Amino acid sequence: MIALRQTAVMFLLMGIGWALCRGGKISRDGSRELANLLLYVILPSAILNAFCTEYTAEKSRRLLCAFGLSLAALLLAVLGSRLIFRRHPIDHFGAAFSNAGFMGLPLIQALLGSEAVIYSAPFIALLNFLQWTYGVSVLTGQKGGLTLRKTVTNPILLSLAAGLACFYLRITLPDVLSTTVSSVAAMNSPAAMIILGVYLAQTDLRSLFTAPRLYANAAVRLLLIPGLTLALFGLLPASLREARLALLIAASAPVGANVAVYAQLNHLDYTYASKSVCLSTLLSIGTLPLVIALAGLLWQ
Repeated sequence: MIALRQTAVMFLLMGIGWALCRGGKISRDGSRELANLLLYVILPSAILNAFCTEYTAEKSRRLLCAFGLSLAALLLAVLGSRLIFRRHPIDHFGAAFSNAGFMGLPLIQALLGSEAVIYSAPFIALLNFLQWTYGVSVLTGQKGGLTLRKTVTNPILLSLAAGLACFYLRITLPDVLSTTVSSVAAMNSPAAMIILGVYLAQTDLRSLFTAPRLYANAAVRLLLIPGLTLALFGLLPASLREARLALLIAASAPVGANVAVYAQLNHLDYTYASKSVCLSTLLSIGTLPLVIALAGLLWQ
């Protein structure tokens, strides 16, 4: 029911973007500017906000554990996607990076409680960093694009560093700044979905269900990568059950909306990318409960 509810909300938000574009209120140039707002302001705020929490030794231990497991899960996803979609950059990007924030977080909170959400913060931060660096190099084909200058000025990396500093140095942001950051962070999922709706308004939706490669992309993102992650995390001790289940959910979410945003910013077929997000999101209504149920059976 949670996956169904989130899918319904997601499509309603996309409907807003679709209606605005169809009504002439947002143009193609306007959608690009909205995408820049998302990538340079909203996403960094969401990452910083995730670490603006009171320091405790237990939270520190959970964070370190989550960083290691998140990195392993993401590298596995990138490798699996690369092996299958090496010649299709949008599919490669989409299958590698999930919609962990919008689809994963509600499921994690409902199944494991609000305290377990801390496991997803490193996953989302690393996911966004890899999208900005490795993902962009995949889309552009520029292997030498990850220069030191670009990396250290990356807003995602800067927000991650600032968040970790706030957490471990126990820095409390002033109320005005903290409220500003949390307010902007709350725009993350709605903004991404509305932008996606604008993209969909520029394409033929009938082709959503008739492209075989879209189904192949969804199969890798929703079945193959979750299956590999399930097997990998099955090697971990039972004491890490909560952490590995939370991160399995994040890794099993459908294609993230950012694939369409990055595709547009890099002058690629962002309407195809939008279709991959929509189809995988619809199919995830069935696959997410299946993955969670399998984890419950296998991780006794």
